Amino acid sequence: MKHSLKRQWLIGIVAAVITVAAVGVGKGFGKVTHSSTHDKLIAWSAAAVVVIAGAYSIRHLATALGRLVARNSNIGAGATLRLVATGVGYLILVFALLGVLGVSLQQLLIGAGLAGVILGIAAQQSLGNIFAAIVLLVARPFVVGDDIRVRSGVVGVLDVKVLGIGLTYVTVRTDDGILKIPNSAMLASGIGRPHSAPETPVTKPNTVEPHADGTNS
Repeated sequence: MKHSLKRQWLIGIVAAVITVAAVGVGKGFGKVTHSSTHDKLIAWSAAAVVVIAGAYSIRHLATALGRLVARNSNIGAGATLRLVATGVGYLILVFALLGVLGVSLQQLLIGAGLAGVILGIAAQQSLGNIFAAIVLLVARPFVVGDDIRVRSGVVGVLDVKVLGIGLTYVTVRTDDGILKIPNSAMLASGIGRPHSAPETPVTKPNTVEPHADGTNS
């Protein structure tokens, strides 16, 4: 497992270096519009290398990061971080590719900003759960398998066992069955350990032993 993790990091880093080099060559020596065939060939070749090497790098680096967190924390947290890292990586890759192809990044950023505001308003709750999952992953107030007490205005006071931490929900087991609590609700809740009931010492009743002559003492 350790050897495989190192291999994932190595492949991801090498592919990332190739991607950065291709971006530099494409922007420095290539040009798509109003240029010679030689410049267009350099630009499109660099763009192809950026797409292939970039996707390869993102996949391996995200997998390595997810495995590292899963080994040190839990499987659910590793899967969540891998998805987030993959999404961020592909977003960066799109901007790098458009830069190589000569698309105006200023206009693109303005359009992306407006689209981001609209999507952010529409998906506010979902994005809140995703960011809450990242905070729970970093802060680690609990891990899978913990018995915790949750105090919240949404769910009240619950003593639960954590079964899984996903991208949008925390899965717990209660006395009534399985419950999925949104990550944002868990982040806004008070998390503690349930009090265990003190053990009451068992007192043995006084026994009366008979004497040899048959009378009680």
